[in-house]
Amino acid sequence: MRHSIRRFQKMRDDGNPIPMMTAYDYTSAYAVEKAGVPIILVGDSLGQVILGHDSTVPVTMDDMIRHIQMVVRSTEKSHIVGDLPFMSYQVSEEQAICNAGRLLKEGGCQSVKLEGGRSISKTVKKIVQVGIPVMGHLGLTPQSVNQMGGYRVQGRSPEESQILLEDALAIQESGAYAIVLELVSSEVAEMVTEKLSIPTIGIGSGAGCSGQVQVFHDILGLIPDFSPKHARRYADVGVMIQNAVESYVSDVMDKKFPSDEESF
Repeated sequence: MRHSIRRFQKMRDDGNPIPMMTAYDYTSAYAVEKAGVPIILVGDSLGQVILGHDSTVPVTMDDMIRHIQMVVRSTEKSHIVGDLPFMSYQVSEEQAICNAGRLLKEGGCQSVKLEGGRSISKTVKKIVQVGIPVMGHLGLTPQSVNQMGGYRVQGRSPEESQILLEDALAIQESGAYAIVLELVSSEVAEMVTEKLSIPTIGIGSGAGCSGQVQVFHDILGLIPDFSPKHARRYADVGVMIQNAVESYVSDVMDKKFPSDEESF
C-alpha cells in the first residue's frame, strides 16, 4: 500500500518534517525507497541529469511517462509524484487534465506537479476536480528560466514576497495538497509555510518548510563537477564509480581480469 497525500498532511500537522527525493529509474528508486523516503519525485530535472539537456524545457510527456514507469515498477510504498513537463499544461485546461491523466494512467504515479501561481490556479482546480492530486511549485520555476533570466533566489524584495504569498494561497485554494518552494529566501519561505495549511517542500529555501526535497545525483556527488549551494553532498559516488571503472580497465589491459574463478 503506497503512502497517500493524507499522510503528508498529518506529518505537517504533527510537526514531522517530510523527506522527499528525486529518482529517475528503477535502480535509483529502489535505493531511495529502501532508505525510507516516503515521497519520490520523478522530476523533469531528468532533462539535465539523465538526458543531458541544459534545462528542463526539452523534456516531453513521453520522457516523463517512461521514467515514471521505471520508478513505479521499482517501488511499493513510496508515493510517486510525476512532473508535468513544459507546454503539457499551459495551452488549455483540457490539455492539462488529459496530460495529468496520462501520467497517472500510463505512468502509474499517484500525483502530479506543475509550476506556477495564480495564472494556473484554475487549471490546478480542474485537475483536482477530476480526482488527480496536485503538488504546486513556486519560487524558482525552472520551466520559466528563460523568462526569469537565469537561476536566482526568489522573494528577496517585499513585492516579490507578497506575490509569492498570494500565489501560494491561490494554489492552496485550488486544491493542491502541497507546494514546492524552490530557491526562495528562507525568511519568506518560513512566512509562506506559516500562512498555509498544506505542507511546503523546500529546496534551497531554508529549514522553515514542512519538508525538503533534493536531487538524487546532487547529494551523492554523481556529477563531480557540479555541486549546487542548496545541496549537501553525502557521498562522492561519482569519484568512486570512476575509480572502480579505471581499475577494471587496468585489470583487463594487464590481463588480470578475468581470473580462473571468474571464468567458466
